[in-house]
Amino acid sequence: MTTVRDGPGQERQSLRFLLLYALAAAGGAVAYVPFLTILLPVRVQAMSGGDEISILAYAAFSGAIAASAANVGFGWLSDRTRTRRPWIIGGMILSGLLLVSMREIQDGRSLIALIVLWQIALNMMLAPLAAWAGDCVPDQQKGTLGGLLSFSPALGALSGALVTWPGLAGDDTRLVLVALLVFAMVLPILAFGRPRSMPQLMVYDEESRSTPRARGRKVASMWLARLLVQIAEATLFAYLLYWLQSIEEGVGDNDTATIFAVVLAVSVPLAMMTGRWSDRTARPLRPLVICAGLGSVGLLIMAFAVDLVSAIAGYVVFGLAIGVFLSLHTSQTLRILPRPETRGRDLGIFNLTNTVPSLVMPWLTLALVPIFGFDALFLLLAVLTMTACALLLVIAKG
Repeated sequence: MTTVRDGPGQERQSLRFLLLYALAAAGGAVAYVPFLTILLPVRVQAMSGGDEISILAYAAFSGAIAASAANVGFGWLSDRTRTRRPWIIGGMILSGLLLVSMREIQDGRSLIALIVLWQIALNMMLAPLAAWAGDCVPDQQKGTLGGLLSFSPALGALSGALVTWPGLAGDDTRLVLVALLVFAMVLPILAFGRPRSMPQLMVYDEESRSTPRARGRKVASMWLARLLVQIAEATLFAYLLYWLQSIEEGVGDNDTATIFAVVLAVSVPLAMMTGRWSDRTARPLRPLVICAGLGSVGLLIMAFAVDLVSAIAGYVVFGLAIGVFLSLHTSQTLRILPRPETRGRDLGIFNLTNTVPSLVMPWLTLALVPIFGFDALFLLLAVLTMTACALLLVIAKG
C-alpha cells in the first residue's frame, strides 16, 4: 500500500480520508443534537399529562448514563474484535431505526426506555468511529484533524435549523430526515474512505514502555483538564440567557441564540488555522494551554461585567477559546493514549468528560447563584479553567 511522506519516517494520511472522517464525525453530531435539543422537547410537549419537565429530566439522566456505559463498552468491543467498521455500520442502522420508531411512542415511560436503547445504539456507532481516527491519523496531522472536527457542533446546530424549517416537514417526518442525514454523512467514509495503512499507530511504542507512570499522569491530566473545561462550557450553555437577562432585561432568546451562532461560526476557521499551526510547529499542546488560559480570562471579564457590551465581550472571548480547545483536545487525546489495543475503551472513558458535567453543573449553580449571584459562579469557573491550563502547561513542558 502506497504512503505519502512529509519527511523521513513521517507517513501522512490522505486528505480524502480526513475530509470524509470529518463529515462522518459531523454526522455523529447530527444524530443527536437536533433530536435532543429540539425534536425531543417538542414530542414530549405534545404528550398529554402535564409532566413534560419530569419526562425530559428522566430522559436526559437515563440517556446520559446509557450513553456513557455504551461508549466505553462498544469502544472496548471494537478493540477486542480489532475492527471498527462493522460496529459503525450496525450502530448507524440501529440508531436510525430506533430514532424513526419514536414516532409510534405515546407515553413517557416508553419514550424514556426507547431513548435509552437509542443512546446505546448511537454509541455503538460513535465509539468505534472515534477510535478509528486514532488508528489512521498520525501525530503530525492530529492538529489538522482537530480543526476539521470543529465542523461537528456547527453542522449539528445547522441540521436542527434545517429539519425544523417552516413547512419542510411534520414532526414525524423530521425524525426520518435526521436519520437520512446521518446515513448520508457517515456512509461516504465507509464506502470511499480507504485510509492508508498506519502500522506505527497500532504498536505500543517504546516511550510508553519506558515511562508508564509519566504517560499515566499525562493521560490523567488531559482527562481532568477537559472535564474542568467542559463543566464551565456546560454551565454557560445552560445559563447564559438568564445571566444576560440579569444584566439587561430586554435580552431575548433570539439574541442569545445569535451570540451562540456567531461564536460557533467564527470558532470553526479559528480551530482549523490553530490546528494546522500546531502541526507545522510540532507543538500539539500549546494551543490547548493558551485556549484554556483565554477561557479563564473570558470568565473573569464576565464575572466583573457591568453592562451588556462587556458581558457579551467576555462570553465571546470564552466561547471562541473553548470552542477551539474542545476541537483540538479531541484529536490530541489520540496522541497521548498509550495502548492502541485499548484505544476504543480509553476514548470511552474520556467521553465521560462530556456527560459528567451535566450532573455536576446544576449543583454548582444552585449552591452559588441564589446566594452569591452569577459573579461567584463565573469566578469559580475561571478557577476551574485556569486549573486546566496549569495541568496542560505541566505536561506540555514534560
